[in-house]
Amino acid sequence: MKRTDFRHKMNTLRLAVAVLFLSAFGSRCASTMTPTGGPRDSLPPVIVTMVPDNFTTNRPTTNHGKIYIEFDEFVQIKDQQKEFFTSPQMKKKPTITMRGRGIVIQLRDTLLPNTTYALNFGSSIQDNNEGNPLYSMRYVFSTGPEIDSMVMSGYTADGYKADSVSKSFIWFYPADSVEQVAEYDSTVFKYKPAVIARAENNGIFIAQNLKPIPYRVYAVEDKNDNQMYDPGNDQVGFIEGTWNPAEMPDFAMWYDSVRRYVSAEPQLYFRMFLDKAFKRQVLSESQRPKQHQAMLYFAAPHPEIRSLRFDSIPSERVIVDPQTVGKDTIALWFNVPSAMLPDTIKGELVYLKHDTLNRLQPDTAKLKLSWRLIETKEQERAREKIERDRKKAEAAGEEFKEPKPENPFVFNMPTSGDLNPENHLTIDFDYPLVSIDSSRLLLTRQLENNTVEDVPVHMVRDTGMLRRWHIRAPWVTGGQYTLTIPDSVFRDVAGYANDSIVGKYTVYDPEKFATVKVHVSSRNPEMKYIVQLLDGSGTLKQERRDVTAGDIQFNYVPAGEIKFRVIEDRNGNGKWDSGDLVARMQPERAEMYSNSNGEDTFATKTNWEIEFTMDMDRIFAPVTMQSLSRMLDEREMQRLRREAEKRAKEGPKQNQNRNQNQNQNMNSSFGSAGSMFNSIR
Repeated sequence: MKRTDFRHKMNTLRLAVAVLFLSAFGSRCASTMTPTGGPRDSLPPVIVTMVPDNFTTNRPTTNHGKIYIEFDEFVQIKDQQKEFFTSPQMKKKPTITMRGRGIVIQLRDTLLPNTTYALNFGSSIQDNNEGNPLYSMRYVFSTGPEIDSMVMSGYTADGYKADSVSKSFIWFYPADSVEQVAEYDSTVFKYKPAVIARAENNGIFIAQNLKPIPYRVYAVEDKNDNQMYDPGNDQVGFIEGTWNPAEMPDFAMWYDSVRRYVSAEPQLYFRMFLDKAFKRQVLSESQRPKQHQAMLYFAAPHPEIRSLRFDSIPSERVIVDPQTVGKDTIALWFNVPSAMLPDTIKGELVYLKHDTLNRLQPDTAKLKLSWRLIETKEQERAREKIERDRKKAEAAGEEFKEPKPENPFVFNMPTSGDLNPENHLTIDFDYPLVSIDSSRLLLTRQLENNTVEDVPVHMVRDTGMLRRWHIRAPWVTGGQYTLTIPDSVFRDVAGYANDSIVGKYTVYDPEKFATVKVHVSSRNPEMKYIVQLLDGSGTLKQERRDVTAGDIQFNYVPAGEIKFRVIEDRNGNGKWDSGDLVARMQPERAEMYSNSNGEDTFATKTNWEIEFTMDMDRIFAPVTMQSLSRMLDEREMQRLRREAEKRAKEGPKQNQNRNQNQNQNMNSSFGSAGSMFNSIR
């Protein structure tokens, strides 16, 4: 279809929507009496007049006066800071005040010449009584002789969750107004976008009032509503190359009567990610919260420590323990008897620190780590009670035996319950261990005939967490296991040792779970993938890394709904890697698996064995406008199917009430839809 034909059809559609809008408006204005009963008002306000008219041209760049928009009822302004924005952005945001049944907009900024401006109200305009919002209301004008009228659509998605990102901003920069961005992209930091659009809750955006010129396009999730991109806080997305709306393929648009806003087929696709903000490396703080522990807090991740020395503690007695994924917090444990630890430990740290030119240079930081015992309220009350009991016993001429103090050795391990034999037992300690006598561990299994057998058991330290250990054994179904850990098997850096520990466990019965088998096919035998099994709500339950063509299996899957997320692990590091805006690196692709029927959620039952075939070439095929539209259609079908199942459970009466409300909302919302289509010339 030619673009002229498309514009003709869009004008026809605009007229049809306007007729429907007028009919809805007329039906609402038939009576001005205040209703005294009946159903709750669920209709949004309707625009009666705009002064000056919408789509006015040749507006002055200064002394531009006020804009008045009147409605058929009293309205209120909600969430203005979050919902209202201008395109392009103004240095001084317009003020919006109430006047009668309308609002007054005062422009406070000097405007650019020959520029189309749009005031986007989002859902901030609501009726005064029930708070029904008027969605997608826009006021458009130009300081030149024409209104820019090109349109472009797109979809914003979370690069990892593969789900829509709602309310993200899309920034359009004329390609000839910004620097080339081959290797280092600073566009969003150095320039202001010429046109701003915003995605709806479903991630779909329709950018209006564009020129027929090439644009560089970015998507930004503005979490704190400051109209700026904050690395490390806001998700961001970018598309390679430039995009001219006049050269884009045609797309369909429709009014979503359930969500009450206009939706469209997406032409552009953003896989958004959380970029890493640059932080200057410096040792920001050092503490000593415990006698045997010190904490070093760095301003940036992955500090490079050249040397660490203390005056009173040998270096081999200092245990370095990174606490966070980025290792910007490091714990130091002192493997020294308590009596030999001074109240103040002095030393120095040599590490790489950013200088004033942001270059990493060796720097020496003096450390002074002080600690003193401070009683808690509970300890103080316990001590005072012992003193009272002692005095009471002495007054009565009785011998006083001081109660045995509570063992300060702290661990976290379940001492009963069912075990997943693939995960074994996990035990976390408060301090790093300095000695383990695992030969004293005793694991027995009592069978149904009451015979007891010894089971070999051993301990393995976790590869990523210093204070986490795994107790492993050849667990099998049937019978009860008893784990006995005698006292003083574990001893930590503080000199504390464990009391006797006894745990009783049974092993998962496979017949009470489902087994999920996945056959993986790929034309690239060297490509590695990560296959994640999620529950119905999207929570990660199991994961298989380094997956290549062949078969994998998930055992002990609880009955219920499951989904799959598949990650294309291009660098083979076993994790999803985010992108880098400045370096123009896209995130690794992560996709939700769906079968040939478009279904992405599947049911499992106890003692079931369910099989799937994952064609990685199909899952990670290049994204086109057609494939993206098809994926979104399939997701919508899934959503409608779940909604239908929910309605079937609720009963006919509630469904009838809901349908009536939806019909009322649809009829009364053509005002905002009409405003939408009126802006497309």
